[in-house]
Amino acid sequence: MLITVPCVVSLTWRLQDAQGNAIDELEDPVEFFVGGDDLLARVEEALIDQTTGFEASLHLEPEHAFGDYKSELVFFEERSLFPDETEVGMQFDGLPEGATTQGMPPDLAYTVTEVYESHVVLDGNHPLAGIALRLDLVVRDVREATETEIEASTVDQPVFTVMNTAPGGTQLH
Repeated sequence: MLITVPCVVSLTWRLQDAQGNAIDELEDPVEFFVGGDDLLARVEEALIDQTTGFEASLHLEPEHAFGDYKSELVFFEERSLFPDETEVGMQFDGLPEGATTQGMPPDLAYTVTEVYESHVVLDGNHPLAGIALRLDLVVRDVREATETEIEASTVDQPVFTVMNTAPGGTQLH
């Protein structure tokens, strides 16, 4: 079956930064919806009109991956707004309840980059923002999308799941 919009592809891949440092590897195939938000646009472009067994090595500049790094998305909030177990690397979906920072997008995932006695430093950039990437992928299977997948523009579960960890926030893992 040809990869067309809409369909579902099963992929394996190895993701590296521009210096060849490993970032992620999918050894077992994972399904992605083609024609929605499951894949980066450049990845979808490479897949269109291909079939099972297709292999590609893609170089993705930040603007074609997770965007440029924006220093204005780094800020701090009062430590008291976060659970006691808050630590560097945790991610919160949106701002914590009672956040005092004005003008920050409320719908981003914020990563904790530093924890101090009086405040927590948050970064609203995607962890891979500003990084050129190399993606080596293999199409393991192609199938028609179900009506449910077409309506949702996604396959059932994203690669990263969300867990509730605090009032007003969730942790991605």
